[in-house]
Amino acid sequence: MTSMTVPAEGMAFALSGDQRLIVQHVRDYARAEIAPHAAAFDRSGEFPRDQLRGLAELGLLGATVPERWGGAGLDSVTYALCLEEIAAADASVAVIVSVQNGLPEQMILRYGTDAQREAYLRPLAEGQHLGAFCLTESQAGSDAASLTLRATRDGDDWVLSGTKAWITSGGQADTYLVMARTGGPGARGVSCFIVPSGTPGLSFGRPEEKLGLHASHTTTVTFEDVRVPHANVVGEEGQGLIIALASLDAGRIGIAMQALGIARSALEHSARYASEREQFGRKLREFEGVSFKVARMAARIESARLVALKAAWLKDQGQPYGKEASIAKLLASEAAVDSARDAIQIFGGNGYSREYPVERLYRDAKVTEIYEGTSEIQQLVISRAVFADFA
Repeated sequence: MTSMTVPAEGMAFALSGDQRLIVQHVRDYARAEIAPHAAAFDRSGEFPRDQLRGLAELGLLGATVPERWGGAGLDSVTYALCLEEIAAADASVAVIVSVQNGLPEQMILRYGTDAQREAYLRPLAEGQHLGAFCLTESQAGSDAASLTLRATRDGDDWVLSGTKAWITSGGQADTYLVMARTGGPGARGVSCFIVPSGTPGLSFGRPEEKLGLHASHTTTVTFEDVRVPHANVVGEEGQGLIIALASLDAGRIGIAMQALGIARSALEHSARYASEREQFGRKLREFEGVSFKVARMAARIESARLVALKAAWLKDQGQPYGKEASIAKLLASEAAVDSARDAIQIFGGNGYSREYPVERLYRDAKVTEIYEGTSEIQQLVISRAVFADFA
């Protein structure tokens, strides 16, 4: 029963001194430079360029990329905990960082050539460039194999035509990893291309007016006869969707940690408010209707974090971690939505006001159940892994 009982021998729960120091640095930066701007950026939709530059200086825009290619060379567990700290300050910033680390960088690192790593991965890892992942189309969400953006070979070049939808950092990114159809229908007919910003024919829609994550710009990306050299194909022709879906496992750990940051922020705001606010002559925390909600928040967060860190640890060990990544994303996204909802309830009428932070957490939380694989897709992945033992 290999998928049911993944051994965790050697898995340590205590962080090393270096790990604690790195996470503390990121926590200090997030609280000082990210959190104070979160509400204003939520209202204005301003893209957090300055905050991302600061995170680049800390090595967080190439966290797990080896130093050889300009990254910080962090282990996945340390990076995951850093991402939680960023998300607790502002989930919009966290998703930009998560996509950068989990998708374009990992795809080029794992499947690219050395020339591609030098030209595109290094600037991403050093924080000079931002990356975007272009898979979703208006008619191809969970059914990614139905994508229609076409790439046609023309001598030593490929010409891309079509439109991608819901692309994080669209219009802000410098490097786009694009899945395009190069063959017949189905997964085997898709290839992966690197498309630099500024390439003629590449254009972007206006940022979507989303429920939450307003500082993270999400746009359509349109390709009108966009020409890229064959040298920009990542991996083998026809392997693009396989590369994309494999890379999503790492991305799902990132989204799980983003969700946990939101949930933890909801818990912290709730505990603080319940310790200060009085009704009927008593602190709110003295009422079981409040304290039990806080207890459930803490239990959800701790449970989901353990699975997410297990997935990160398995990734570092070179072991399969797809099932654990899906479990982590499923549980953490549920924890984020439930905790943010309970936080609003604890705050009462104040929780419904934009003067307080918990309504923003609620809006930011919902999408963690949707992007990089909906909760329904995660349950499909998990159930297939379970049933594989009984085939």
